[in-house]
Amino acid sequence: MNQIIQQENRPSWDDYFMSILDTVKERSTCLRRKVGAIIVKDKRIIATGYNGAPSGLKHCCEVGCLRESLNIPSGQNHELCRGIHAEQNAIIQAAMYGVSINEATIYITHSPCVQCAKMIINAGIKRVVFCGDYPDILSKQLLQEAGIILEKYNK
Repeated sequence: MNQIIQQENRPSWDDYFMSILDTVKERSTCLRRKVGAIIVKDKRIIATGYNGAPSGLKHCCEVGCLRESLNIPSGQNHELCRGIHAEQNAIIQAAMYGVSINEATIYITHSPCVQCAKMIINAGIKRVVFCGDYPDILSKQLLQEAGIILEKYNK
């Protein structure tokens, strides 16, 4: 009887990875938004990423936010930022260590921007699970056109 109760209380795979995502995003050094990403294949974590400046460079929390100083709205002019998005960092980490992410799932705290969506498509990721919305309609259109499953996580 105890074993049956324990099985019923186990988190689903989505719940499990989304709870880990809450820790990953805390490494973020972005002043605007803490974002985390986890790439999972066959129920195993392949790579993680969070938003922040490239390795070895000063972070926004040290030098300030260029986007804030220029009053750039969220979802616009992504190139005017020191940071790399969480999804990009996770994809780069997998590439650096030679791990295939083809057919994987990516868990993200926010829906991806169009730049990240294009990387997700070309990386062969087949499912995107996210919590919060990001203001980028084109991103969602491209992911749908590519046949990638896009799911908003609701606990």
